[in-house]
Amino acid sequence: MYRERASRLTGAVVWNGDGAGRVLPDGCMDLLWNDGRLLVAGPDTRAYVAPGAPGVWAGVRLYPGSAPALLGVPAHELRDLRVELADLWPASEVRRLQGRVAGAADPVVALEEIALERAAPPDPALRALVAALDAGRPVAVAADELGLGARQLHRRSLVAFGYGPKTLARILRLRRALALARAGVPYGETAARCGYADQAHLARDVKELAGLPLGRLLGAG
Repeated sequence: MYRERASRLTGAVVWNGDGAGRVLPDGCMDLLWNDGRLLVAGPDTRAYVAPGAPGVWAGVRLYPGSAPALLGVPAHELRDLRVELADLWPASEVRRLQGRVAGAADPVVALEEIALERAAPPDPALRALVAALDAGRPVAVAADELGLGARQLHRRSLVAFGYGPKTLARILRLRRALALARAGVPYGETAARCGYADQAHLARDVKELAGLPLGRLLGAG
């Protein structure tokens, strides 16, 4: 069973479950706990099919662009990866934190507290970029609104999100489309409302990013 709730950390979500299932790209990175280990899920550019593993899974899904400041690692170095936190931080510090989570009454709360202690204030420009792209504004328009040139925006996006702003916009558009389709909006209307050229364009994007045809994906959800 999968459960989630809003975190005390701005824009984040905390969750727990069995660790299995199809994880779709969402612009986020996660700090994870499983079977005595702390891990990091990097930014995905395609669906990640998690096989599940024994023990408790817990996670903090960090707001898009906020993980690199917490982890001290540019997001593009972790793109499409799952790594041990000890690969990023000193092993002695990670062992201490693993003991702290293992000894907690609720691993989810303990993991959230670690994230709260280490998080930096959100970057207003990055939050504005996410909001603009999630509202469907073109990358060039969002860049102009932020007063950033194309190259500067691309560099900052690689560090913050793990990929360029066009990929981020595509992923956020997919999330909007799936939300509409799950709510019963016809596929053709969903495509038009989310800025796809047509329903076939929507279908291609879903297959490429999510790894399943739209109908099967919604049925699996």
